[in-house]
Amino acid sequence: MGAPVERISLPSGDTVLYFSRQPAGRAMYAVTVGADGVMKSIEQRITRQNIAKIVAGAWTKKDVRELLGPPALAGRLAFKAREWWEYKFREFPDYENRVLWVQFSEDGVVREVFETLDPEYVRPAGAQ
Repeated sequence: MGAPVERISLPSGDTVLYFSRQPAGRAMYAVTVGADGVMKSIEQRITRQNIAKIVAGAWTKKDVRELLGPPALAGRLAFKAREWWEYKFREFPDYENRVLWVQFSEDGVVREVFETLDPEYVRPAGAQ
């Protein structure tokens, strides 16, 4: 999978290594390694279940980054004084390419979470 794009140390002594397939791909793999150097788990983090955990007004940048990993793209909305992070993912079972945006206020708190069909996505012939 190559070199991890980010490493986060957890209070438990475990380390999470993030392996991104973004922005061209649609996955963020997280490998959890124990303090003993043994791999504990590997999982795709950008899932419908994980996205549903992010709560506006309660979650922070740190929370989102630990859950989903580093964003594919990031920027600022000058007119709203907010930072945004973008994650691309594939919705199953329909295999739709989607984009998730998370917006943060100046204090690092999540203010909006929304997603849409990727505007670059072309539905396969015959799909409804």
